[in-house]
Amino acid sequence: MIVSFIIFLVLFLGGIWLMGFAQALTTVPALVFVAGLVLVCLSLAWIMRERGGATKRTKSWE
Repeated sequence: MIVSFIIFLVLFLGGIWLMGFAQALTTVPALVFVAGLVLVCLSLAWIMRERGGATKRTKSWE
């Protein structure tokens, strides 16, 4: 559970950082921004695939 949260946190914060960093770029800022957006989406998908959680579901994604 802790490893899953660490992966989520790295992806989420990395994505937010990339979206902010894209504002300072002069070349291909849109690609960097989209890459950050994809990382944020992947981080949310990563944490939502976890079994159980607050809803006490046992069969998520099955």
